Amino acid sequence: MSVVRDLILQADDQLRYPTSGELRSIVEFLGGGERRLSVVRVLTANEKRIVDEAARQLFSRKPEYVAPGGNAYGQKQRAQCLRDFSWYLRLVTYGVLAGSTENIQKIGLEGAREMYNSLGVPMPGMVESIRCLKEASIALLTTDQAALTAPYFDFLIQGMQTTT
Repeated sequence: MSVVRDLILQADDQLRYPTSGELRSIVEFLGGGERRLSVVRVLTANEKRIVDEAARQLFSRKPEYVAPGGNAYGQKQRAQCLRDFSWYLRLVTYGVLAGSTENIQKIGLEGAREMYNSLGVPMPGMVESIRCLKEASIALLTTDQAALTAPYFDFLIQGMQTTT
């Protein structure tokens, strides 16, 4: 769930106190808290803007998705697509906040395989949508914030690529 929790559980599993290196990792993690919070604030405050831009990018790159027969054709399907964009953006913010990809893995990837396969949603389209979401998000962040955030999107993209 988070770096702190993981280090404590690891030490406890081994019936020992955290090492000085582990304690330094905790201090570094806690010291970066404001930096992580600043990313979460930007992404949260701009959710609609990010989702709208990501959708614009995706549907201009892949117009067949909104054409008759496409997975985002019609108001209901498009709304569900945008809902998923918001959901994945929220998962990325959880990852940034916790300093961990655990929730992205458990909720965003394992759950996605089952859900999208059962709905017949092609994973390459989801991969492209997350790329668009990443681009729209990164455009609103500083270079430092983008460097902190990009790996969480990349983890999600890589995980979705392995499910295709």
